[in-house]
Amino acid sequence: MTNAWLDAPAAAVAETARTLLGWLAVVDGVTIRITETEAYLGLGQDPASHAHRGRTARNAAMFGPAGHLYLYRIYGMHTCANVTCGPVGEPAAVLLRAGQVVDGADLARSRRPAAKRDVDLASGPARFVEALGLPLTAYGTSVVDGTGPLTLRPPTEPVPAERIQAGPRVGVTAAHDVAWRFWIAGDPTVSAYRRHVPRRTG
Repeated sequence: MTNAWLDAPAAAVAETARTLLGWLAVVDGVTIRITETEAYLGLGQDPASHAHRGRTARNAAMFGPAGHLYLYRIYGMHTCANVTCGPVGEPAAVLLRAGQVVDGADLARSRRPAAKRDVDLASGPARFVEALGLPLTAYGTSVVDGTGPLTLRPPTEPVPAERIQAGPRVGVTAAHDVAWRFWIAGDPTVSAYRRHVPRRTG
């Protein structure tokens, strides 16, 4: 299998997110099989995207070449990992939402001592990053040429199309009903869906 997803135009980011299901995320002793992803566009096309209003110091990686990490912090303490997939200057990225630890479980458990079950080790974007031990300093590094700490490897066999489901994204305040979250049906590591509920202002 080739890394054809690297050449996906911004308009094909949803297909890229679907394609990455089943791929392996490898970081120094821990391997996670990706079971859930989310797609994001930018530059006025997707109000849920960090790149919606243009380039900033925070989202600069989204405007760079495909196959690189866009990492960001949430709540000041958790890191989420995205893989860029658009042409240079056309921001698009896929959030790695959840996965199954298939190698290095002991190491992953040491990083996630609060996880009661192995299926919870990487169930959620922050947990995914924590289980891998991926540092924020990996921002902007390649996931395909071996120069960065994380390497993405294709599966031996792709996930059958009939096992892939799509639905609304999670944790966004805009365009939350866009069905750009993809997951492997029936996989216990997929994170729990919680629909966005707007805050009451009066």
